[in-house]
Amino acid sequence: MLSQQSDKLELKAKLFRGFGDVTRLSILESVSDEEKTVTEISEELKQSQSNISNHLSCLSECGLVKSRKDGKNRFYSIGNKRVAKLLKQGDDVLEDIADGIYSCVNYKK
Repeated sequence: MLSQQSDKLELKAKLFRGFGDVTRLSILESVSDEEKTVTEISEELKQSQSNISNHLSCLSECGLVKSRKDGKNRFYSIGNKRVAKLLKQGDDVLEDIADGIYSCVNYKK
């Protein structure tokens, strides 16, 4: 039983690592309402296409984003409705505890 609980916690920690990087989180926010190409995301986030592509690959492998090919373009979107819901819930939680998170010395930039 302990092993199953430990495995579940490890898997949950792995899920939250997908949200734990500012660039990956920015990408998720960017594609949460509409699908976009790598070019559109990189322009919006003012980062190189290669950097965005690397992060998209990571997010895609983990199932946090999905893609579809249309001609020469590949469009990225949120991989699951619950991921978008989790992003929104994160905003809601921050409304309540933002001061504490902001002043927290344990989690630095």
